Amino acid sequence: MISSMPRPEVLERIKAAEAEAEEIVAEAETDRDERISEARERADEIRAEAKAEADEAAERRLDEAEAEIEAEAAEIRQEGEAAREALIAQAEERKSEAVEYALTQFEEAVHAQT
Repeated sequence: MISSMPRPEVLERIKAAEAEAEEIVAEAETDRDERISEARERADEIRAEAKAEADEAAERRLDEAEAEIEAEAAEIRQEGEAAREALIAQAEERKSEAVEYALTQFEEAVHAQT
């Protein structure tokens, strides 16, 4: 069909086809650029969401660690208090023995000097 057309008409059809092809390519490039832009925006959103989730998880872990540390510190304080009370009780039990020993040592020292 093209061979029966006059030469200027064939050139016009080729130019029209090339213009249409260029328009299709331009639209495809614009579409590609828009998709890339949307994908980048979505990736930014996903990164922001992931960071927020990571921050929240880190905050929860920190809170949990602080609670564990506080519980352990309270337990250590209780153990220390119990040990202190036991030492006080033991000292009270041995107080009269210590006084008697000190008095005996003093008396022996006085007798040694006389």
